[in-house]
Amino acid sequence: MSLATVHRKPLPTLSRFGWLMGLYAENHARLQRLFEAGELACGHYLSQVGDGLDVHLHVLEQHAYTTELRLSYGLVDPQTGMADPSANLRLYRDARQVEATHCYAGRRWQDVIGMYPPPQRVLNHRLRMNTFLGKWLQYLAERGHGVATLHPCAGTLQVEVAEKA
Repeated sequence: MSLATVHRKPLPTLSRFGWLMGLYAENHARLQRLFEAGELACGHYLSQVGDGLDVHLHVLEQHAYTTELRLSYGLVDPQTGMADPSANLRLYRDARQVEATHCYAGRRWQDVIGMYPPPQRVLNHRLRMNTFLGKWLQYLAERGHGVATLHPCAGTLQVEVAEKA
């Protein structure tokens, strides 16, 4: 009995950077489907679905190809005065990607990865932040948040803005 050997080419693997770029694309699709954030004017928006967890969306800047946003609940960390949880986002309209540049969930990024982290640690942190963002956007959609529940808000939530690095 002879065994035929099959020569298969190895399947291509996705690098961690490629995985991160895929997360950016998925998060763009989720955020646009949820709030159409790329088309919003600068300002503060509020989404309420009656569950007591109001979502605050701050459109900070609109540039030719990017939009700077901050997404948070109306909850404030009593120790730091920051919205908790919150995420600073950069939406790339031309590339159809959304990058979570900073996330605050009880700790600042410096406390999580240190002041001068090696590149691998930065990449891992970005993967965690953008995975968190994707799950959060999915959760918000499941709770009923969306374009229909998003309204301009006259008042602003008084919280500290996370410093940009």
